[in-house]
Amino acid sequence: MTRNLNLAVLISGRGSNLQALIDACAQDDFPARIAVVVSNRPGVEGLERAQRGGILTETLDHKSYPSREAFEEALHETLGKYPVDLICLAGFMRILTAGFVEKWPDRIVNIHPSLLPDYKGLDTHARAIADGRSEAGCTVHLVRPAVDDGPILVQRRVPILPGDTPGSLAVRVLEQEHIAYPQAIRLLAEK
Repeated sequence: MTRNLNLAVLISGRGSNLQALIDACAQDDFPARIAVVVSNRPGVEGLERAQRGGILTETLDHKSYPSREAFEEALHETLGKYPVDLICLAGFMRILTAGFVEKWPDRIVNIHPSLLPDYKGLDTHARAIADGRSEAGCTVHLVRPAVDDGPILVQRRVPILPGDTPGSLAVRVLEQEHIAYPQAIRLLAEK
């Protein structure tokens, strides 16, 4: 059975994965809509993308809060103002505490630029190249309190080519991220 999901998309920057979700939600047969986009950084391109798409936005500058917990409490309260079924982390560059994750059990999804469980954290492309891997990719997963951990929903792979740099590999992986995120949302809506 398919149900329409109301998404909250959390961003910190340019919002290219947000744009992939905006484009997917614009399709008549896509089982989700974006209720709100929340950024922890003011003035980022992702907020402009959302506004151009007619999507409500909120900005909660994490630097304005005395602690991570205070920021997350404000984030939780902000999300509570909207009909949110699922939180999508799309380039949201804040590690969420266990306390926040536990308030939204199995309702937070992240996209990570590696084939998890390999290369959690940062510099994923450089690490894969340095290790002589033949392929890289991206993973969409349910969020757990541990960083880049949780049940995998979708993975997409790309070959690591001779002469690849972290930058050239990142471009190809990002193309796959834009496919993987909507696939994962569809899977969750159809489960």
